[in-house]
Amino acid sequence: MEEETFEKPRLAINRVYTRQGDAGETGLAGGQRVPKDGRRIEAYGTVDELNCFIGLARVTASGEPGADRLAAILLRVQHELFNLGSILATLPQDVHPRQARVTGREVEQLEREMDEMNAGLAPLRSFVLPGGSRLNAELHICRTVCRRAERACVTLARVESIPPEAIRYLNRLSDALFVWSRWASHVTGAPETLWEPNQATSGLTDR
Repeated sequence: MEEETFEKPRLAINRVYTRQGDAGETGLAGGQRVPKDGRRIEAYGTVDELNCFIGLARVTASGEPGADRLAAILLRVQHELFNLGSILATLPQDVHPRQARVTGREVEQLEREMDEMNAGLAPLRSFVLPGGSRLNAELHICRTVCRRAERACVTLARVESIPPEAIRYLNRLSDALFVWSRWASHVTGAPETLWEPNQATSGLTDR
């Protein structure tokens, strides 16, 4: 398969503030001015939020013995999320052939990593509660933000055109983050806390 290459960014950030957003509008990649609370802005803004949380989890993974492989994967995912944000910030008529985006190859890579890392984990008999370790909790935060980004893209896709790979990628990534949270606990020796319905106040007997 021929390797696909994307165009490198062509921008120069000399000054952060521009005052152009003071009226509640922002610019898309094609130059169009749109409301900051529009569906498209919500979609790629949530992807940006996800990227920040992935970065936090990457820093934590970098400091955990045995989690170096996960830290490297999370760095790659950050690049992929920026590519996803690029395509979401662009109206279909303005997309360039070599513009950064996520493709089926990114989806397939996530699936391969999930299958490989899940193979060494014990089968689940209940749902997992986030928080077996800091890294586990951060990956679960990433998972839930990823689900929200996916929902935002589904909402956007109802009224505007977006590449189908965008939703597929976020769907797989949220699944991958769940697997990675369990894998991280496994390789670092952190405990895994399973949901027990009778540990709620209603299920506890009087002492």
